[in-house]
Amino acid sequence: MGWLSWLCLLFLLSSTCQFNSTCSSSNSSSSLSSGHLCHPDDNSALLQFKNSFSIDTSLELELLNGTTLYSNSTISWQKGMDCCSWRGITCEKMTGHVIGLNLGFGGLQGNILSNSSLFSLGHLKRLDLSSNDFRGSPIPSKFGGFVSMTHLDLSYSNFSGPIPSEISYLSNLVSLNLSENSFVGLHTVNLNRIVQNLTNLRELDLIEVDMSSVLPDSFKNLSSSLTTLELSWCNLQGKFPESIFHQPNLQLVDLSNNYNLTVYFPKSNWSSSLEVLDLSHTRISVDWHHLTRNFKSLRDLYLSNCSFVGSYLAFLGNHTQIKLLDLSSNSFGGQIPWSFFLNLESLVELDLSGNNYVGQFPEVDSNSTGIASLYDFSKQQLVGPIPQHLTFLRLNWNQLNGTIPSWLGSLPSLVGLELGRNQLSGNIIEFQSHSLSWLFLRNNKLDGLIPRSIFELENLRQLDLSSNNLSGTVEFEKFSELRSLNHLNLSFNHLSLSFNHLSKDTWPQLLILDLSSCNISEFPYFLRASQNLEMLYLSHNRIQADIPEWLLDLGKNSLSYLDLSHNSLTGTVGQLRWKELQYLDLRNNSLRGELPIPSPSTSYFFISNNQFTGEIPPTICSLSSLQILDLSNNKLGGKIHQCIGNFSQSLSVLDLRNNKFHGVIPETFSKGNVLRNLDLNGNQLEGLLPPSLLTCRELEVLDLGNNKIQDKFPNWLESLPKLQVLILRSNKFFGEIGIPKTKFPFQKLRIMDLSYNQFSGLLPTKYFEHLTAMINSQEHELKYMGQGYYEDTMVVTIKGFEIEMVKIQTFFITIDFSNNTFRGEISNVIGKLKSLKGLNFSHNKLTGTIPPSFGDMSNLEWLDLSSNRLVGDIPKQLANLTSLEKFNVSENRLTGPIPQGKQFDTFENDSYSGNTGLCGLPLSKTCGAHQLPPSSFQQEDDLEHGNGFDWKVVLMGYASGVVIGISIGYLVLPNGTPDWLAKVIGRKQRRRIVEITQRRA
Repeated sequence: MGWLSWLCLLFLLSSTCQFNSTCSSSNSSSSLSSGHLCHPDDNSALLQFKNSFSIDTSLELELLNGTTLYSNSTISWQKGMDCCSWRGITCEKMTGHVIGLNLGFGGLQGNILSNSSLFSLGHLKRLDLSSNDFRGSPIPSKFGGFVSMTHLDLSYSNFSGPIPSEISYLSNLVSLNLSENSFVGLHTVNLNRIVQNLTNLRELDLIEVDMSSVLPDSFKNLSSSLTTLELSWCNLQGKFPESIFHQPNLQLVDLSNNYNLTVYFPKSNWSSSLEVLDLSHTRISVDWHHLTRNFKSLRDLYLSNCSFVGSYLAFLGNHTQIKLLDLSSNSFGGQIPWSFFLNLESLVELDLSGNNYVGQFPEVDSNSTGIASLYDFSKQQLVGPIPQHLTFLRLNWNQLNGTIPSWLGSLPSLVGLELGRNQLSGNIIEFQSHSLSWLFLRNNKLDGLIPRSIFELENLRQLDLSSNNLSGTVEFEKFSELRSLNHLNLSFNHLSLSFNHLSKDTWPQLLILDLSSCNISEFPYFLRASQNLEMLYLSHNRIQADIPEWLLDLGKNSLSYLDLSHNSLTGTVGQLRWKELQYLDLRNNSLRGELPIPSPSTSYFFISNNQFTGEIPPTICSLSSLQILDLSNNKLGGKIHQCIGNFSQSLSVLDLRNNKFHGVIPETFSKGNVLRNLDLNGNQLEGLLPPSLLTCRELEVLDLGNNKIQDKFPNWLESLPKLQVLILRSNKFFGEIGIPKTKFPFQKLRIMDLSYNQFSGLLPTKYFEHLTAMINSQEHELKYMGQGYYEDTMVVTIKGFEIEMVKIQTFFITIDFSNNTFRGEISNVIGKLKSLKGLNFSHNKLTGTIPPSFGDMSNLEWLDLSSNRLVGDIPKQLANLTSLEKFNVSENRLTGPIPQGKQFDTFENDSYSGNTGLCGLPLSKTCGAHQLPPSSFQQEDDLEHGNGFDWKVVLMGYASGVVIGISIGYLVLPNGTPDWLAKVIGRKQRRRIVEITQRRA
């Protein structure tokens, strides 16, 4: 089922409940109207209204009970027939006037204009136009003319513009639902009119109506008859009036997802008839003491991601009537207090997901007699009875361990079980109850075979067993026999799948299928019958074949996500025919030929690491919704279309590295663009940098390395507020860098690589003084650069190796100015860059001494000053750099003793070669008595090392042009000491030969 269908479900069910009386009266009116036929004016108006729209009869909605509703509400509306007998019509018995019109989920497509015949139905009391598509048209002010209207539902119908003030004229309204439209914001004045004039209002639903400019106090005068108030996702801010909770008839309040909304519950003694309360994702402080004392009728309580005052368990014993309890995403820790939850006699749904709970499930007490009870062995206490009435249990995103208890499989009413992203181990239990519809066990440590009972769950709709250690051969036809199953995920296990016995007409109801890393060697042919498929993932398999024609026809009108990456696909790709495609991933295959262009609906297009050739087709300019475009590592050539710069209103990532593009960088980056990563490394681009790059205010990564760009240093980039990576290496940049033009240049810069250019003049000391992120980085968590579906990748020189980092940790901070013609002395100010991991000034013309302040860069892991004209001693302060793994001062004019102890005991001769005045170990030249080298008495066990990295890297070959792929990185030992796994043998061969040392015990 598509997302739109799911959204419609809630409101359709609501509408069905609201219009139950309407439907029954409609049936009775048609039987009693033989002498009172539909009023002819109303009959004509209804037909004219129907004919003003196109009707999408292909829409369908499958309800939880298996019933399917179709969008054919008006199919019975035929000229010459009594309109009182039409579906969705209710007539007044005596006059024949239409008083009820229910076209919810009716498939209507078009605009409602002010001259619509709808407004001639002056006797309407109930109107439901929810879940249609009115194409962004505004709500006509003539809706205010329905003076008899009691129920108005315009939700989920793609209205836009302002909410007309004339809605407040409907003084008889009992129910108003304007939820889920694209309204321009509801202002305080209009809201006050609605609140003051609609004095009979019992139900008010304004979900996702923008109220960012509304004063929440406007709600304090709502009708005392109010029973339902739904205000989720409304951008409400400030303090919500506490008096709303004094409303005598209020039964449902939903204030969720108003992230800046606060409220203070009344402190005096009072009571409320409230049955449903949702405060999730707000800034409302939940005071359990007052909440539990005053809300004694609560049945459904949603408190996801809230702030709590006092213990959240204090209330549970007194609220045995609670049926649904959501405490997800609250950072609760420790062991789950099972005895509190499982003793809620009426509890049917429990959501504790997204917390930090640890420990194991309780087990059945083998010593109990009579009614089976659960026992918590960790606490050595009886928990309570097995929750026989439980229908939904959500414990995903915690840290639970142990095995899944067998009693969960015997719960007779269990419909949904979500245990994903924990540390559960052992086998999956057998499920004895056939009520289960949703089962999510992904990202655990479960092993063994898929249990036989899963193939007998005839009501199973969604099954996710991905990212475990499941094994064995699975006869796939067993899944296809589950006629309700529409979502299946078996990815990233150790399974082998057999499709031998699947017929070609199998599984038409399938919507989502993920078989990534399932040891598949061919395209599953049975998919030909799954023409409603919405998502298909077959990545990380062994499919070695051309993309078949039938796959290009699969789900032409439904497929939105397709991932065929990391296979061995060959051949050319034909015309892509998927009309609704949003995500296409063909990375890491052997596809060739011209670049295929997907539909204009595509937002994410990954096609890197293939063998595509030729130019980018001009049809790429039609992809106006693109957010990520990754064409890297192909053989594409020609010029980069100027239209690509126009994508920048939606485009976040443009990755064209390692192709054969020539010409200049597009100059069309427009104001207001959202470009975050521009990677053009490894092409043949030339000319100047386009000044329009300055409009890219969201830019974090700019990688233009390995091209032929000939320009001065672009100091105008220093004002980009979010720039973190600037790579200009191996181009033809020239001249002096100079001094900053702004007060705070490159504030967030973390990686700066200007190597292999023709820069000259003095080192840019003034820039070094203001590199805030390098001076004191606040990043210490394990986070990677990038967002969403894309993680930033780049090639950097680390400890003498060119390494492709496919993930870049945010605390990775380096400067590389090597292989230029910088001159003059190195300033002491560089010692302020205490967050630096690597510094490379090699192969320049620098003079003077090594600043002692380098000893302050406590995070430094490699320092390369080789091939310069430096003189004087190696400062003894460098011995304080306990994280230093690579040190190179060769080919200079240094003199005196080499510091001893700590890290300096690990450096070899090639770190110092070419400095004839140096003495001391590891050199064979000894120092005189007056030249004794400084030593350290600190033991190696006391060394504090910086954070280690989790890199997957690729060493770039040189003379042979061979790229050596190898997993190389840091090994973080139990004491926190990182051990570099690559040891270089021989200075001349250090970029070719890597010896992986054994891990230390």
